Amino acid sequence: MGRLNLERLMTFTDGSYLAISTECSKQGEFSCTVYSATETDDRTAFRVISNHFLSASTCLSAQEHAYCWALSFYPRAAEFMKKPPYLIWHGPQSSGIQ
Repeated sequence: MGRLNLERLMTFTDGSYLAISTECSKQGEFSCTVYSATETDDRTAFRVISNHFLSASTCLSAQEHAYCWALSFYPRAAEFMKKPPYLIWHGPQSSGIQ
């Protein structure tokens, strides 16, 4: 998970939270993944609750799609859930050295 950008969408009363990751493919397609996360003493356990089917041709569209999906999955959390835009990770950058 260290290579992904994760942004917290909301925190539940038990301390667990929803997080979203947005990525851009080499083809220019944007996708989002929504995770549930639980923190223990020195670790965070992530569980994918939606995968890269939340994709679109623009970053904001993919994030809005993921946000709507999360709202449908957690309908009572609408007032607590962070709305887009979120962070984006464009993937590993080429160093230019060959």
